[in-house]
Amino acid sequence: MALATVITRAQSGLDAPEVSVEVEVAGGLPALTVVGLVETAVKESRERVRAAIRAAGFEFPSARVTVNLGPANLPKAGSRFDLAIAVGLLAATRQLPAELLADHEFLGELSLSGQLRPVPALLPALIAAQQAGRRCVLPAACEGEAGLLPAASIGLADHLLDVARYLRGDAELRGPKVRPAVDSRADLPDLADVRGQHLARRALEIAAAGGHHLLFIGPPGTGKSMLARRLPGLLPVLDDRAALETAALGSLAGRPVTGLSRSPPFCAPHHTATAVAMVGGGQATRPGEISLAHHGVLFLDELPEFPRGALEALREPLETGAITICRARRTVHYPARFQLLAAMNPCPCGFAGDPRRECRCSPQQAQRYRGRISGPLLDRLDLHVGLSWEPPLPNLDEHPAGESSGAVRVRVAAARQRQQARAGGPNARLGRAGVREFCQPKAPARRLLAEAAERLCLSARACDRVLRVARTIADLAAQERIDRVHVGEALSLHQGWPRDAANSVPMPATGT
Repeated sequence: MALATVITRAQSGLDAPEVSVEVEVAGGLPALTVVGLVETAVKESRERVRAAIRAAGFEFPSARVTVNLGPANLPKAGSRFDLAIAVGLLAATRQLPAELLADHEFLGELSLSGQLRPVPALLPALIAAQQAGRRCVLPAACEGEAGLLPAASIGLADHLLDVARYLRGDAELRGPKVRPAVDSRADLPDLADVRGQHLARRALEIAAAGGHHLLFIGPPGTGKSMLARRLPGLLPVLDDRAALETAALGSLAGRPVTGLSRSPPFCAPHHTATAVAMVGGGQATRPGEISLAHHGVLFLDELPEFPRGALEALREPLETGAITICRARRTVHYPARFQLLAAMNPCPCGFAGDPRRECRCSPQQAQRYRGRISGPLLDRLDLHVGLSWEPPLPNLDEHPAGESSGAVRVRVAAARQRQQARAGGPNARLGRAGVREFCQPKAPARRLLAEAAERLCLSARACDRVLRVARTIADLAAQERIDRVHVGEALSLHQGWPRDAANSVPMPATGT
């Protein structure tokens, strides 16, 4: 009896748990059995491995071969285990030396001719292998994802024979061409393109500075989508860890990974998206839009048109920054620390509060339209900003442009640095204890908030959110304490949507 062990990686959400491929060659009738809670694609590896070994000129043993993928309670799917099984079998039959196996991990699919084929979503496994201090051997066709990590930790091969020569010491495997991370925010739309809408621009700056969720409410043509697409250009660049997480989530979703971007991601799903598309899941258990927007912005245009289930599924991730998808055979965790930016019309026809056109919606139609968004979801949005119609500018050259994204980004970065030094993160993520410690207002500001809470029927959570926004406004002004003017502006930006359910018009014309 001969035994060899090779290390590879499975996939479970953003994690890549280690898998030990144990190959036993013993006496008995010739057979190849693969065990260890494997799915169909892994069972089919028997035929691919057998044909690839013979095509490479090696001898396939005429004995009973048992391959165990441990741990046995971890589901294994896909063709990524082919190369590890083949290397383990050749090492067990003494056709390859086993000295280097403990320092390497093997990932890749085998063709019948022995060629190595790419497998999807390898980036989480490569990161885990690097953290474990092992070199990863994988197909050369995976160079796109491999190039995001140091070349010394990865070896690329085109054929099973290339791997065999490397393990024998006869040849070296080349490393991937490392692709440096790039900041592509210069290619994003500039805030200077937006003329007017000073309240909305101010709200966008506050949202970027504190990581706050934001809702724009206004008639068609007031610039809601135009403003929303300029938010990523105001946010700070991603660090190495965040950029790798974003790239790994894109890899898990099946998106091609061509480089490492330091720009915050921007996801804008169509309003027909289902709950599974939003939060993740499906038969292959892929990440949803909220995870693809991790460390970035999730923009929901025409918010009331989204399915109710898809919107309600956002409530827990907005609070926790993660999503847990439970299925019959597995439970998968994905990060979902995104910034929600939504836009909607004030009524079904869209012209409530628009001086140009008359709104023909009945009070009942307006209430039903507004009722598509639940109160608990609205309560999780820190800023509710109404946009009113502004007359177009006939000659843009005669009107100075507003501040550019770069100028606003400087103030946003300074405010973020203050928040990082004070609490270790943006103000929007402060818990109840953090609000009590870092968001204590001065006495006049405290009295103003108490009066507003009583008059507007604000919940305790809404008051905390007002204080977080006021803390951000104070940070933008480089003020240590929250003053009355900061609380007043935070309250005005929280009440773009009226709280009176009997009001037949869902928003005031001024939005304040």
